[in-house]
This record gives sequence, structure tokens and C-alpha cells, in this order.
Amino acid sequence: MIRRRVEQARSIQWERYRYRASCPFNSVMNGEELRRFARLDREGQEMLQLAFETLGLSARAYDRIVKVARTIADLEGAEAIATEHVAEAIHYRALDRALTF
Repeated sequence: MIRRRVEQARSIQWERYRYRASCPFNSVMNGEELRRFARLDREGQEMLQLAFETLGLSARAYDRIVKVARTIADLEGAEAIATEHVAEAIHYRALDRALTF
């Protein structure tokens, strides 16, 4: 079941970035692609802003969190990034920071 979800998410990303010859995945989205394919609703933006203030994250971390949230949404087959996708991505980032300190 997990493999099927991952394959579906990869297929979604392959289709989304079909114009890009190499590496058609969320991990390499540039700024324009982030704005086009990974828009956050107001609640998601507010949640991310609060995380930045609380965790002291960088601008680079912002992009990484949004890319992960886009991937989580793809795994669920969701077209839009929902607040719970942002929350899950922030959680992973917080865990990553806890392990590196």
C-alpha cells in the first residue's frame, strides 16, 4: 500500500514537472515553481510564520518545509497543500533540528 502511494506521488510529480528534462520532483523546485505549485493558504502561511518565530528557522528552511508539505500532499493525492500538510512538514523539520543539536 505504501509503495503504491509513493508511486502515485512520483507520477503526480512527473506529470507536474514534465517540461523539466531532468529530476522532475518537488525536491528541486525553484522559487517560481514554489509559488506556482506549492501555494499555502492563509492558515498554512500563519502556521509556518509561527514556526519560524518559535524555531528560529532560515529562509532556506522555509523552502524545504514547503517542498516537504507539497510532497505530503502528493502522497495523499491532494491537489492543494492543506494546513495539516504544513504542520506535518514543520514537525519533521523540528525533529531534524532536535537530532542535530
